[in-house]
Amino acid sequence: MVTNASSITPHYGSPLLPPPADQILTPLPPLLSHQMLPDYILTIIGPIIAYWALSITFEIFDYFDWFAQHRIHTPVEVKMRNRVGKKEVAWWVFIQQVLQMGFAYFLSYLEGEEMSGFEQKEQYEMYLRVVGVEGLLVKGLTLFGINGVGLEQKIGRGILSLGGLVKVLEGVRFGGIVEGTSGDWRMDLASVLYWYIVPAMRLWIALFILDTWQYFLHRLMHTIPALYRAIHSHHHRLYCPYAFGALYNHPLEGFLMDTIGAGLAFKLSGMGQQGGLFFFTFSTLKTVDDHCGYKLPWDPLQWAFWNNAEYHDIHHQSWGIKTNFSQPFFICWDRWLNTQWIGSPKLTEERYRKSREIVNRMASKEKQVIESEDSSCSSSEDVSIATATTSTANGTVVMNGGVDKVLINGGKELKGILPEEDSGWDDNSSDGSGEISLVGGTKQEQRELRSRRAAAAR
Repeated sequence: MVTNASSITPHYGSPLLPPPADQILTPLPPLLSHQMLPDYILTIIGPIIAYWALSITFEIFDYFDWFAQHRIHTPVEVKMRNRVGKKEVAWWVFIQQVLQMGFAYFLSYLEGEEMSGFEQKEQYEMYLRVVGVEGLLVKGLTLFGINGVGLEQKIGRGILSLGGLVKVLEGVRFGGIVEGTSGDWRMDLASVLYWYIVPAMRLWIALFILDTWQYFLHRLMHTIPALYRAIHSHHHRLYCPYAFGALYNHPLEGFLMDTIGAGLAFKLSGMGQQGGLFFFTFSTLKTVDDHCGYKLPWDPLQWAFWNNAEYHDIHHQSWGIKTNFSQPFFICWDRWLNTQWIGSPKLTEERYRKSREIVNRMASKEKQVIESEDSSCSSSEDVSIATATTSTANGTVVMNGGVDKVLINGGKELKGILPEEDSGWDDNSSDGSGEISLVGGTKQEQRELRSRRAAAAR
């Protein structure tokens, strides 16, 4: 509903522009002219295409060993430390994306067909708000003895002389076209606000809502052991993340954290379907980039955000697993709630270096004994991968045959990883060996780990 213009007509400056004529609402033209790809279809498949396009790009980097100097983890680390193979990762990502597409279709059904034709009236309402704020500023300046009307007229002439401002923005609009200058700088300002500033604010609100949702849900899964063991530990099977493992989650976690979180951010921000397409696709690209395993100084998604691949990778390490919960854009919640990794760059690099040394030492050992291990495994089903005992603050971790038994003080036994002690990779083992083993590994998983170790050792 357009505000009554006569009720706020100022006694200073130019008279108000007349309101626009009533417009007939028509369906919003799709971003692509092809009728087979309406906007709601793009919203469903766009993030999926973006996910695999960027993931394949990083896989090509891995295959040809490009930008090796920017790797966070060596290829040997990726093969030996991760407790799940890439085929299984791809399968679970596929399941999550099927759920994601189904929810996106449901969301687009609720949205209905997006219409066009109301933009001029909404822009005029924005113009009236600009005029109202202008009046308040002029009156406020007058109270301090400043000629507010004269200053307003000078500012108006200056803005009109920069009429190119609106023209420069033409063609790069976010949701509409600014049609040149109107002769009233306040309408030009309203146009910029309506077509650019407000959509940008809605995008920022959506990013912040998504970050807030994911931070608290993510931290909750690291706080309640049952949630971690049953759900979130799936994602932490990747100690050395890679691009298409970004959405390797338990299906329930993927649906709650990613799909529902993004859907809520979209609805609460008030953006339209085309804005949602950008938001969903951009969020997907950012998530993939955060797990890519590369520190690329020229990657805009990494230098534009403090929360990047290097930041998130720390959370995947045993020594950083209780820090850096924020994802995927900002780090404000980590800072506000004191959960940010505060180790110096030197300390962080030392932790990574120690991990690489342990892996290299184990790869060397595996290369010497792998043939005898394989022959022994074929004749006996209960051959252990490694045996080690690790002392922690909460008790003892006995690693034997790929099955970790966490002995809490008092003798209570828990199997699997707890959020407060990641026994699958412990750099502080009492014997200094830093042995690696599967957590909860079955005999089949033991064989797969041997196979990956053998490939890495060769």
